[in-house]
Amino acid sequence: MQLAPLAFNHAGVTVPDIFAAIEWYRDVLGFTPIMGPRLLEPASAATHETPSVFGPRFGRAYQAHLLTANGVGLELFQFVEPAVAEREPEMTYWRRGPFHLCFTHPDVAAVVARICDAGGLRRTPELAFVPGRPWCLAYCEDPWGTVIEIISHSYAEIFANWPQPGMTEPPVMVERPRAGAS
Repeated sequence: MQLAPLAFNHAGVTVPDIFAAIEWYRDVLGFTPIMGPRLLEPASAATHETPSVFGPRFGRAYQAHLLTANGVGLELFQFVEPAVAEREPEMTYWRRGPFHLCFTHPDVAAVVARICDAGGLRRTPELAFVPGRPWCLAYCEDPWGTVIEIISHSYAEIFANWPQPGMTEPPVMVERPRAGAS
């Protein structure tokens, strides 16, 4: 039996100041706070799952939940024990796991300006990545270093049916190597 595709539910992000992060994501990106912040402690019956999730080093954290325009959640964590560590000085895209969050808005430049005006950082200029198509994107950071991509159109519209009209050269698609091939 084939599993039906799953819906993306939420992403968890660690920040050093959960109150400032809630305000920033609410005021800058328009997310709706729906819960928290609440205290997470391993000995609490209300948060009994935390030792299994975070391991024996975990002592205490704050957690909040925000909702995006399409119902996907952003879960914020501020770890207190152990405290949130400084982030790496560069975007570590080569390490396993997520390296950015992407949000859709038709006016990429306006959102980038809001991010920068609110203490965030622009990582790239606004990029039109398929000639002849209206799609553009830019990479930014929130004030705590989480990499955020703002893209102008839906994921399905942009990445389905490649190659797209207007591409100056076709994309190079890669096939899975056969067993034993090097």
